[in-house]
Amino acid sequence: MSLQQGNPSAPGNNDRFSSAGFILAAIGSSVGLGNMWKFPYITGEHGGAAFFLLFIICLIIIGLPVLLAELAIGRAGRGSAATAYVKAGGPKAFAPFGLLQVIAPFIILSFYVIIAGWTLHYAVLSFSGKLFSDSNFSAQFSAFTGGYMPLIWQLIALALTGFVVARGISGGIEKFNKIIIPGLIVLLIVLMIRAVTLPGAEAGISFFLNPDFSKLSAEAALVALGHAFFSLSLGMGILLTYGAYVDKRQSLGSATLAIGAGDLIYAFIAGLIIFPTTASFGIAPDTGPSLVFIALPAAFSAMPLGAFFGGLFFVLLAFAALTSTVSLLEVPVSYVMERFGWGRTKSVVVVTISLLLVGLPSILSFGMVPWLDNIAGKSFFDWLDFITSNILLPIGGLVTTIFAGYYWKGAAEAAGLKSGWFKVWIFTMRYIAPVLMLLVLLHTSGIIKFE
Repeated sequence: MSLQQGNPSAPGNNDRFSSAGFILAAIGSSVGLGNMWKFPYITGEHGGAAFFLLFIICLIIIGLPVLLAELAIGRAGRGSAATAYVKAGGPKAFAPFGLLQVIAPFIILSFYVIIAGWTLHYAVLSFSGKLFSDSNFSAQFSAFTGGYMPLIWQLIALALTGFVVARGISGGIEKFNKIIIPGLIVLLIVLMIRAVTLPGAEAGISFFLNPDFSKLSAEAALVALGHAFFSLSLGMGILLTYGAYVDKRQSLGSATLAIGAGDLIYAFIAGLIIFPTTASFGIAPDTGPSLVFIALPAAFSAMPLGAFFGGLFFVLLAFAALTSTVSLLEVPVSYVMERFGWGRTKSVVVVTISLLLVGLPSILSFGMVPWLDNIAGKSFFDWLDFITSNILLPIGGLVTTIFAGYYWKGAAEAAGLKSGWFKVWIFTMRYIAPVLMLLVLLHTSGIIKFE
């Protein structure tokens, strides 16, 4: 039965976002863990404020047009990500690429929810004071990730995520984000004030806000474009899926600007938390997950009320992680509902059980099963991250630009842009975005490199 015929299990048919709820949910999908450890690393590598300015330019010129395209395709198709292109009026040749944007978030969630579990565990440890009972934070982290406890915290994170998604769009995802996003904003502001008032924080603020244009390069431009693209949750089916739940009266242009602004503000405040803190305690802000789970706990242990602020920081991370896991889970759930005609609760249960099984090798690759820790130079966890982030997601973004620019006859009506803006948008989709997305794909997959 088609969506138009009123299949009650089909996504986008009955349950809808309110205008504010949709924008908060979309912002929630972009507010993730990456801006707390990936953003400082790539910003530090490529010139601080100069790179941040480049990131803003890429977000406006490429990120927002592709974001608008995904939302418009989703709303026009009123289906899951797997069927959005075809239901919006595209050729059947796009169906496999739609399915790819269901597979990618499923794989991402299988390992992302593990890190979400880590943040919940560390929030409890920090508030209880147990995190700071032993100053060897590296050994603590290794003992934790190499044991069975991550399995329990993965289950807790998935249960929380599944509970929200099972309650539906307006009653679950929207209500969740209406509570979490304001709370996250409060935590960001409190932690930013604490960070910028630390002794020696000025050096970190200066690094973040004073540009060094000598470090900009072609490499930096592609990294900035890639981060702008991925920080908006593009290419992974989330916004195609969320678009199916957006009311026809909602202005997608205004929503796109609001979502972009939310993502940018989050990245900016995250920088004003990480860089002053790392500068104050002499920490290199380019150490990936170990920055968050090893280096920063050492910093919190050395500051007044460190257990309190450390707890707030990990609650912030947990909030950011769960807003992303909720968005990621909705993509395969909406597909299962549409494909098999199941109810939402049954679909959530089946998908979450599948995620537990698929995520098991990733958890075991942190030491419990040694051969999973080194498969051709990467752990199983790292391979999943590499394949999704560097191959599947850029392909998804490239397909969106090609579809919107060349194959979609209903683009003008669906985007809802005035004539002048529509011409600029469609020109971007046809001649700028596909070329740049192809360069990002070739760069992230390692086919082209810069010295």
